[in-house]
Amino acid sequence: MSVEEHREKSRKTVKVLVVTVSDSRTKETDISGKIIKEMLEKNSHKIVDYIIIENDANIIKTFVENELTWFRAEVIIFNGGTGISSRDITVNLLDDMLDKKLDGFGEFFRYLSCKEIGTAAMMSRAMAGVAGSTLVICLPGSPKAVTLAMEKLVLPEIGHMVMEIFK
Repeated sequence: MSVEEHREKSRKTVKVLVVTVSDSRTKETDISGKIIKEMLEKNSHKIVDYIIIENDANIIKTFVENELTWFRAEVIIFNGGTGISSRDITVNLLDDMLDKKLDGFGEFFRYLSCKEIGTAAMMSRAMAGVAGSTLVICLPGSPKAVTLAMEKLVLPEIGHMVMEIFK
């Protein structure tokens, strides 16, 4: 089957949990979380929840373990914690929880980002993978990076990726 045929048969609506990892953002100040939600809703996806969690290893790990058990969402999109500072721990924690890594996601994101911001793109550790039967996506916290990833990577393939997970 061709890529076009796969996309045609892909899920048109998926259930998504949007998670912002931050010690300082609130629902009022979380521009990136709002962008993710709005773009998903505009494309007919269902937001099962939108939350902000502290940038704390135990909180993030427990949260993900619970969500994988409850299976409220087919996709969890995180934003924040993908850089190289000492506080950027989201990717480290989630990487250990993935059964399958989608290395191409991060590679494509950095490639597209490099076209916009230059070599600073190499400092992003945006990534995606599968934990159990849940697609997990980690995006940087900046509104510009979130918009780029959603437009160019997530929205074009989210239904296709979920379809493949459940084959």
